[in-house]
Amino acid sequence: MTASVRDRARAWLAQDPDDETRAELSALLERVEAGDEDAADDLTDRFDGRLQFGTAGLRGELGAGSNRMNRVLVAQAAAGFAAFLKERDPDGAPTVVIGYDGRRNSDVFARDSAELFAGAGLRTVLLPRLLPTPVLAFAVRHLGADAGVMVTASHNPPNDNGYKVYLGGRDAGSQIVAPSDADIAASIRRIADTGSVADLPRSSDYEVADEAVVEAYVAATAAVGPAPEGATGTRWVYTAMHGVGWETFSRVLEAAGYPAPTLVAEQIEPDGSFPTVAFPNPEEPGAMDLAFAAARASDAEFVIAQDPDADRLGVAIPTRDGDWRRLTGNEVGLLLGRRAARAAAGTPGASLACSLVSSPGLGAIAQQHGLGFHETLTGFKWISRAPGLVFGFEEALGYLVNPGTVRDKDGISASIAFLELATEARGRGATIADLLDELAAEIGFYASGQVSVRVDDVAVIATVMAALRTAPPTAFGDTAVAHADDLLQDPAGLGGDVLRYGLADGSRIVFRPSGTEPKLKVYLDVRGDSAADSAARLAALEQAVRELLDRIA
Repeated sequence: MTASVRDRARAWLAQDPDDETRAELSALLERVEAGDEDAADDLTDRFDGRLQFGTAGLRGELGAGSNRMNRVLVAQAAAGFAAFLKERDPDGAPTVVIGYDGRRNSDVFARDSAELFAGAGLRTVLLPRLLPTPVLAFAVRHLGADAGVMVTASHNPPNDNGYKVYLGGRDAGSQIVAPSDADIAASIRRIADTGSVADLPRSSDYEVADEAVVEAYVAATAAVGPAPEGATGTRWVYTAMHGVGWETFSRVLEAAGYPAPTLVAEQIEPDGSFPTVAFPNPEEPGAMDLAFAAARASDAEFVIAQDPDADRLGVAIPTRDGDWRRLTGNEVGLLLGRRAARAAAGTPGASLACSLVSSPGLGAIAQQHGLGFHETLTGFKWISRAPGLVFGFEEALGYLVNPGTVRDKDGISASIAFLELATEARGRGATIADLLDELAAEIGFYASGQVSVRVDDVAVIATVMAALRTAPPTAFGDTAVAHADDLLQDPAGLGGDVLRYGLADGSRIVFRPSGTEPKLKVYLDVRGDSAADSAARLAALEQAVRELLDRIA
């Protein structure tokens, strides 16, 4: 550990307004001075770098230091973002709206931001209480704001938090993209390098939005899929995964006319410690176990889960042997895409969009209904900008079903759209499994899978990607690689740290580091002659990928 790291830590301590992180850092510095090598390593990790804007703005572990989420870092981010907005509109008075969820310190970070934005001369609107991310995304457009900030780490581990940024005006309420992300990061860095956050001007002269904003979101979302006649008597289970979704979702359900679900009581109230799940993400093994238990006890027809900030939707259905299985994000995305395509058929310029790691089946749906199709980089900051968009999704349980009001993934509006699908099918005696069979009969038997490798050291991911570039695979198992794309070379105008392989049998493999978690993700897509054939192809492909990773990791 260098002396400069200790100097940065002491300077950070001098400006930290938070008693908890001050005590944490003071104790760590004392251990360093006493010669504790573990403490020295910890201090270096905290201060030898800064959290950087990524796929969703800032996101990281709570704690003291420039490489953690804390009040100093958030103050720098807020002041830097305010300076960026004023430079973007030097003759106006930018408006920014702020939302926050139920994670630890979300409310503190939101109020700090409100005071700093107001102190910088921005018109600042703070949402009235903890609310889902989609409500904030909606509010940016509904209020005509120039920008929005949502304090959330979405589905990350319990000790994480984050700072997600949206832009209004010409960006239409979407998340930030280049060059704005780099400009904001540079503005934040200038604030961090030029003084103490204790000297930044603050003001309590900010507005607290009234309930009309939430009511407008509820009305717009209920209109996405009003309950059909088949909804009566539907038996289903809902979990909020210890997040903030239920209060708003329950109001939308009532307005749309759907029957109330059986609730997973242990997970229905916001709780930032997430006591019943290791990772509060419907994709994670075990996260929906309590929902499955409630579904068995209530003889439910399906389960709907939202992640902690309610911007993602998970669905599960019963199997023929009485067990439960989660639908993949691709399965849900294709069902919702088919729904949107049918509604938009014949509309000039209408299009569907998905990320490049999501199922190519959406392109088949678009073609079948005479719609445009766009494949984008991962993240709804890209999907939401697709021309003529009527529906977009990515396989990580994100769905955009109402782009006219929310330019981001929205687990609540997606839940309403899915409820409409499920209850319409119920009205004609069909199940969700039947809908999947109908879809396969129309577009073919697509199957998707994922190999996800979580690491303690993110450098391992870079090592694996470098190894793949140095010695590109020529086959996966017995199937030859027909073509390969390295998106760092930007062959299709996309860019990004992504490797994509097309195999001789039409299968596809994509390697990509996660933008929000310490994971390497490998996405697998096949199309078979039958459900059994596609399942066999997928299993063989997964085995080949795992064998490759074992050799190079």
